[in-house]
Amino acid sequence: MPSLPKPRLRRAARSRGAVVTSSAEPRTPQVEILEGGPEGRPLRWVNLQGVRPVERAWLEEHFAFHPLDYEDLASRNQRPKVDEYDDYLFVVLQFPRYDKRIGRLSAAEVDVFLGPDYVVTVPNQPIQSLDYLFERCQASDELREQLFAKGPGYLLYRIVDDAVDASFPMLRKMGNKLERLEDDVFEGRSNEVVRDIFSVKQEIINFRRVVRPMRTALADLERSTKRYIAEDLEIYFDDINDASERVWDMLENFKEVVEALESTNESVLSHQLNRVLRILTSFSVVMLPLTLIASIFGMNVRVPGQDHIDGFYAVVGVMAVLLIGMVWTFRRRGFL
Repeated sequence: MPSLPKPRLRRAARSRGAVVTSSAEPRTPQVEILEGGPEGRPLRWVNLQGVRPVERAWLEEHFAFHPLDYEDLASRNQRPKVDEYDDYLFVVLQFPRYDKRIGRLSAAEVDVFLGPDYVVTVPNQPIQSLDYLFERCQASDELREQLFAKGPGYLLYRIVDDAVDASFPMLRKMGNKLERLEDDVFEGRSNEVVRDIFSVKQEIINFRRVVRPMRTALADLERSTKRYIAEDLEIYFDDINDASERVWDMLENFKEVVEALESTNESVLSHQLNRVLRILTSFSVVMLPLTLIASIFGMNVRVPGQDHIDGFYAVVGVMAVLLIGMVWTFRRRGFL
């Protein structure tokens, strides 16, 4: 790719570790800037709260990124990727996020520009782990200097690592929900858990849809960030890949568990239905000869004993003996 000019980030006069936060006016870019690092190797973390045209204009004014990258910032159909340029990296990452408005998991995207002395993060929606790390660096000079002193690559590692680790609490909740569903299935509440099983299955599918393309992007990120991180720190990105693989393995396990629960629940429901049908069929068979006898003696023709009350008792007695005998036979054979 062609060599691009170096970023022209304007450095206003302020103390080290200062934070610049724009006002909340509609036409003012929502930009936060943290400064830190050792003397002679300063590092800036620029965090943009959104990708509105005003934030894009601010980026174009202060940086000389490729026009295609600015287009990717506004795109809603991006896949995780790592684009390498001579002077910087452009990274698109997506992490699972539970959206309370729609009640399901969705993908939260963060676009990152990584250069020799800056890290620019542009989330398309609030990411709790990213905001929390930024606030901690803002509040703690010691933590900020510790992270910034190791270079932009290590700062990117901490951002990505915290976002990946945020998946584990969601996975634990999902695992607990599967355990409760398993108990409900085997405690006879199969009818009530059908919707819950479908809901968990949908969560696993959405989680896998977010994590699957991230595995390739994280592997590319480990290779591409070597020029921005010290050799003794390269192993850290391998740790991110290990965490990502653990997330994927847990999702694979949950997928098998929920499919087994769904199959087991369907078997239980089918068994319950068969039992009901067997009981109904048995009663139908029991009542069939009684109905036949009643029909014969209820015909509008002369039948033996119709002029005597003894005939009535005889018919009722035969029907009672037949009923008791058939019920006893069916129970003995396990039909009832």
